[in-house]
Amino acid sequence: MKGITIGQYYPGKSLIHKMDPRIKIVLTMTFILLIFFCKNFWALGLMGGFLFVGMLISGVPFKLLIKSLRAVLFIVLITAVINLFYVTDGAPLLPGTFIKVTDKGLLTAAFMAIRIASLIIGSSLMTFTTTPTMLTDAIERLLSPLKIFKIQVHTLAMMMTLALRFIPTLMEEIEKIMNAQKARGADLESGNIAQRAKALVPILVPLFVSSFRRAYELAFAMECRCYTGGNNRTRMKQMKFSWLDVLFSLAMAAIVAGVILLNCYFTHLI
Repeated sequence: MKGITIGQYYPGKSLIHKMDPRIKIVLTMTFILLIFFCKNFWALGLMGGFLFVGMLISGVPFKLLIKSLRAVLFIVLITAVINLFYVTDGAPLLPGTFIKVTDKGLLTAAFMAIRIASLIIGSSLMTFTTTPTMLTDAIERLLSPLKIFKIQVHTLAMMMTLALRFIPTLMEEIEKIMNAQKARGADLESGNIAQRAKALVPILVPLFVSSFRRAYELAFAMECRCYTGGNNRTRMKQMKFSWLDVLFSLAMAAIVAGVILLNCYFTHLI
């Protein structure tokens, strides 16, 4: 649980920190779509190079970005193993054995693992370089067309940002509760599935109580500060587009064109 980095902000003055948060959200969504659109290692390598440059420019420590993979490491391994044994086309790597592993299956497993890792690191890079306040304002601006349908965009954006912000806090709270229960003699690791599920009750109950208490304290703090959302709310920091946003948008457009061309010219993984 210590590997959960979603929702954390890393202070800095890099070029990515100075970008308009609306552009960062749009570019991140485009990056995620392109990751799933890649059909070969050439296109995936182009996306990986773009991500690596972004990691260098952001100033966020590589150790912190790699740490974000710990939470989904199990999913990455399971996905890789499934593709390793599911894809049976190609030359067998272990002939004469009951294990059917082919070179194409190995390449597919590596391809899927790199794709998921790039997806997580790219998403974490946005949250590391954007404060929760700016993220809320950006989501509200991007969802503003929904006001036509009488949807409370500001409330929706605030709920999304608060949920993202409190993920690390809840993970820390779970770890404290688990350590407290273990100190009292609770067995959380042995037994069958039913026994382990039953052992989670002493963890879930305090967690829900703590979550409701935090929500009440947050609501009370917002009321004490006379917080009101809506059209009449002013903002201390105004979002403005700059040459950085244009530069990164052009770079992303070039990446999109490159991925399309590589997908057309290379029909195989490698």
